[in-house]
Amino acid sequence: MAEENVKPPHRGLKKGLYVIPTLFTAANVAMGYLAVLSSIRGFQLSAEDPHLAASYFNSAGIAIGLAILFDTVDGRIARATRTATEIGVQFDSLADVLTFGIAPTALVYAWAIAPAFREGTFGHNLGVFLLFAYLMCGAFRLARFNLQATRPAKLVEGATKVDKKAFVGLPIPPAGGLLAALVHFSPMPLSSFGEPAASFYAYSLLGLIAALSILMVSTIRYTSMKTAGSGRQGFFLVLAIAAIAMFIWFYSQYALLALAAVYVSHGLIWWIFRLIGRVFRPAVPVEEA
Repeated sequence: MAEENVKPPHRGLKKGLYVIPTLFTAANVAMGYLAVLSSIRGFQLSAEDPHLAASYFNSAGIAIGLAILFDTVDGRIARATRTATEIGVQFDSLADVLTFGIAPTALVYAWAIAPAFREGTFGHNLGVFLLFAYLMCGAFRLARFNLQATRPAKLVEGATKVDKKAFVGLPIPPAGGLLAALVHFSPMPLSSFGEPAASFYAYSLLGLIAALSILMVSTIRYTSMKTAGSGRQGFFLVLAIAAIAMFIWFYSQYALLALAAVYVSHGLIWWIFRLIGRVFRPAVPVEEA
């Protein structure tokens, strides 16, 4: 019996397509790595040269912003080329823990917490605790997403089913992106504003970090943008992206902060509107048999 010439899977061009999403994920990791290094260097210079330290903090914020771009592109390429794999999902989440979990916490600590509070004080200890809580909530959010992505069937009673149009809980990239956008908006170490103002800004930032942590582990739904651009929406999406890109190019400090704030808040706002709608919805009378 003649042996059949069976073509191995993933050979040639198809095999090369599997590498492309991985390269963008690797770029995501590289941006997180550079952000951590820039945060460390900025912290070292924050006391002796605040302006030079601000340039390092700004570089770290930009690196995290670029990582969001790479993280978005790798998923879209994997879906478009049908090269999504389980190992790719795990690799992407590990990259997100570094770039949007560890890197933002290192940046916020070096830029705000350590310059504003002396070590051992209440503010410093609270800052370390809330940054750790942010990191843990982000890791839990990614673990929950991976479980839903790889096993979309209902696992236990009450488990949330996968909805491709929405994320359950705030994704960690926009959470880390908002913190990076704040640093990009005002990269000077908080200590340069004076002790009273630095303490006020630092406590306000800690409140934001606590809110982001809660939103990540909540069941509030956030649009995934995965179906954007389908059908006739494609042309308008291209125009919107072009307009946003121009706005970012000329006014990056305001544009990035506004975009991050709008995305982080839109899920919470819609949740509040839906809650109010349920409260004031008129009761439907039950007809007697």
